[in-house]
Amino acid sequence: MKVAIYGQFYHENSEVYLQELFQLLKEYNIDTYVEKNFFTSIQNNHKLRLPDYNYPTFIKLDNSFDLFFGIGGDGTILKSVSYVKDLNIPIVGINTGRLGFLASIHKKEIKAAIQAIINKEYNISQRSLLSVATSPQNKRLSNIGFALNEIAISRKNTTSMITVETWLNDNYLSAYWADGLIISTPTGSTGYSLSCGGPIIEPATNAFAITPIAPHNLNARPLIIPDNTEIKLKVISREDKFLASLDAKTTSLNTNTTISIKKANFTIGLVLLHEDSFIKTLRKKLLWGEDKRNKQ
Repeated sequence: MKVAIYGQFYHENSEVYLQELFQLLKEYNIDTYVEKNFFTSIQNNHKLRLPDYNYPTFIKLDNSFDLFFGIGGDGTILKSVSYVKDLNIPIVGINTGRLGFLASIHKKEIKAAIQAIINKEYNISQRSLLSVATSPQNKRLSNIGFALNEIAISRKNTTSMITVETWLNDNYLSAYWADGLIISTPTGSTGYSLSCGGPIIEPATNAFAITPIAPHNLNARPLIIPDNTEIKLKVISREDKFLASLDAKTTSLNTNTTISIKKANFTIGLVLLHEDSFIKTLRKKLLWGEDKRNKQ
């Protein structure tokens, strides 16, 4: 088995868990590669002692890898997508951060998780992504290309609202007067969209959500649409630029830009251990069922 390991940065007080992970991978004779910048940050932390092994590093991946370990929080998983892309390498999320909705394996469960992975006791949850194109073309946005959680359009350099004109399959829907608009995947429905009043969507649902950000037109409500819908957006603003965010990656666009959003032609696989599920995650992370009336 050949695996890649990635973290955005070295989390304080996480050395015991990284030590355990690397030691287990060595014990199981797993061919382990570490993302170059993350490996440098590990080497610079003198509290961490890796097993006596010459770890190769990577900058880019190829399809020879079996698994990709993302060490951190949900932001790390979103960044991991930029490495995995369409290579069909499942992502194992180990949560050393806080909420960890996508990084579902807790740092204290590493030993059991590795054992389950070795024994093939896991499922892969395939997650849809959003792809984006612009007219005129924006090279920076084209390089970003796709989003696992959401694409968000928002105002820039102004406290005034923007107007987001919206078409679905070339049929005019509405003009949202708001601070912005979120187009969310089922995976992203528990993130930014949820905080703006959007619905939670079970990951296997073939749908996207359109959620306005602080809308001024009070009849504007979140909308669920089929995920084979092409969405076109055009912004009207007092400023000559607005912001477009694909997950955690943001760029500026001119207000004469038309944005086209549709489902990407590939999916991302997230590893779920057999005892894990989306429903269990809702109860655990969002405290569903914690109403005291449910207690016996």
